[in-house]
Amino acid sequence: MIPFLGFTKSFEDHKTKADTLTTVAEVKEDEESKGAFAFSGYLDSYYSANFNKPLSRSNGGAAGTARVFDTRSGQFSLGLVQTRVAYTNSKSEAVVDLTFGPNANMGNYGNAVFSTALAIKQAYFTYKFTDKFSMTAGQFGTHIGYEVIDAPANFNYSLSNQFNNGPFYHTGLKATYAFSDRASLMVGVVNNVDGIEDNNRKKGIISQLYLSPVENWNVYVNFINSNEANPSEENGITPSASYTMFDLATSYQVTEKFLLGLNASYGAQKGDFQGGGGPIDTEAWGGVALYANTAISDNFGIGARYEYFNNDKAVRGLVAKPQGPGAENPSIGTSVNSVTITGNINLADGHILVKPEFRMDVYPKLGGNQSQQFEDSKGDWTKNSQTTFGVALIYKF
Repeated sequence: MIPFLGFTKSFEDHKTKADTLTTVAEVKEDEESKGAFAFSGYLDSYYSANFNKPLSRSNGGAAGTARVFDTRSGQFSLGLVQTRVAYTNSKSEAVVDLTFGPNANMGNYGNAVFSTALAIKQAYFTYKFTDKFSMTAGQFGTHIGYEVIDAPANFNYSLSNQFNNGPFYHTGLKATYAFSDRASLMVGVVNNVDGIEDNNRKKGIISQLYLSPVENWNVYVNFINSNEANPSEENGITPSASYTMFDLATSYQVTEKFLLGLNASYGAQKGDFQGGGGPIDTEAWGGVALYANTAISDNFGIGARYEYFNNDKAVRGLVAKPQGPGAENPSIGTSVNSVTITGNINLADGHILVKPEFRMDVYPKLGGNQSQQFEDSKGDWTKNSQTTFGVALIYKF
């Protein structure tokens, strides 16, 4: 009996332990299924002094496209206010990301909630079928490019021409499969570029291949192809057209304090682009940017960006001074060499970012009596380059 009682006691202990483990697992699963909310965001403002002293106090140049967000000079300006709400559990995530302010108007591309000030930056949800495979539906930021719309995430405050002339966001469905921690593939189907509603019945294809060949080296190979033409008003048929981009974004953390980065892009367009017309034959644009950032201390860093961007076929937004309706060349294509040097000062445990910045943009000089890209203090278009120096003030939470 004693051995039996001992066995019985042992069995009961085992059963109790098993029940306890089951209960812990159920509690853990219940906690994971409940998920958690997260609220974050930032606000930024800036002051930019333009050495040309343009009469209009604008950094945008004659075509208005020389800068994307830091367009005002000689005055304090509000940039962007962002609020992001996310709900996450073990199997899913939902994100609502809203932007407010002047830069929201510049980046909404027809996606404003009201006529001014408020735009939907992102609104999507993701479901994780497995640890390796997930799908995302809704409106999400573009995968193309090295920089993003969020000022705290970029080392430089002013944005590159590749950012300015590439997509901002997409609306559709995408799937991602992680082969390992160092390789994944995303493929998706989306509406027209930078539009919450499609302008035709055609759909675009996007993709991104992520590789990490060695530790601290990240490589993103990005792609998009779509037909952006408006349907014919006569028969409703969408004409043949194509918009294609290949993009490479890569960074390598050389040391704990020194990072190198590169962004190279090539785009091609044929036919109409969302009612704005387009080349009869395929015409291309593209650029390359090099980045180097170093941390001088825990609270101060400095970084440089050199970029060359070519749009001499006038396919994208970066053009020289428009010559007006009826002119032989209404918009003249151009190219630009740009150098940016930015400091990063962290205050309040990283919540406050102060970014003093110097930037110089040089365009080819137009011959004859043609107007140049930039305005002087008298309001005449006599300058083919501009140099700015300013400071951005950012609070993130």
